[in-house]
Amino acid sequence: MLLVNDLSYRHSESFALEEINLEIKRGEIISLIGPNGSGKSTLLRIISHLLKPMVGTVLLDGKEIQTLGRKALARKLAMLPQIQNHTIDITVRELVEFGRNPHKRWFQSLDGEDERIIQWALEVTNLQAYEYRFLQSLSGGERQRAWIAMAIAQRPDILLLDEPTTYLDIAHQLEVMELVQMLNEQFGMTIVMVLHDINQAAQYSDRIVALKDGHIRYDGDTKKVICKVMFQEIFDIDVEIYYDRHKPFFVPIRKKQDFVVSP
Repeated sequence: MLLVNDLSYRHSESFALEEINLEIKRGEIISLIGPNGSGKSTLLRIISHLLKPMVGTVLLDGKEIQTLGRKALARKLAMLPQIQNHTIDITVRELVEFGRNPHKRWFQSLDGEDERIIQWALEVTNLQAYEYRFLQSLSGGERQRAWIAMAIAQRPDILLLDEPTTYLDIAHQLEVMELVQMLNEQFGMTIVMVLHDINQAAQYSDRIVALKDGHIRYDGDTKKVICKVMFQEIFDIDVEIYYDRHKPFFVPIRKKQDFVVSP
């Protein structure tokens, strides 16, 4: 469905993505993990055509993404960045309506099909009661669901999420992750997301891609990637791995440190 071939990108003298190869299959949930500065968000932005690689190609359904127009690409792929503008003075419904722009010509008004899809997006994200509330009046979790509603109103095949649970409390994090899983299971949406919470990635992903220093070091089934060796190589920590309902989760092993106490 989406192929990244021999991709390289240099952001500065101190950071570069190098020789990235990645295949995203239809219907997968993939999480990108790795230390800060490893290239996770940069890779997601290149896949979404927000950044242009120096070398290599990104193919969507066999076509190079740079050959697709912005609207054509947006009908297939939606990107939700890590930081959104929560200060804009619009209602939830007005925000979700923006998701229909890739399907409309300039100044073309919304029709019955658009209204049906907007209502579907509000229902899926459980925002029917909030559709006329202003974005600024919502909680963090409600705002995040509103932005996801806008993205899925595009009716994309692939949804890209850059740290969708950042700044949310644990209840709203779980709410967002359950929504992501439901979009995948009930509507067949392919999900690629950057996550810092590796236990969440392990719980909700079919596949884990671990990056370090601009390279993909691990790529595979969640149960195989979530292992002690991976944590040692990628994060330089020791962990214990446990299983709950066949899903792995880790607990870090504390390292004893000697502290010098001044007299």
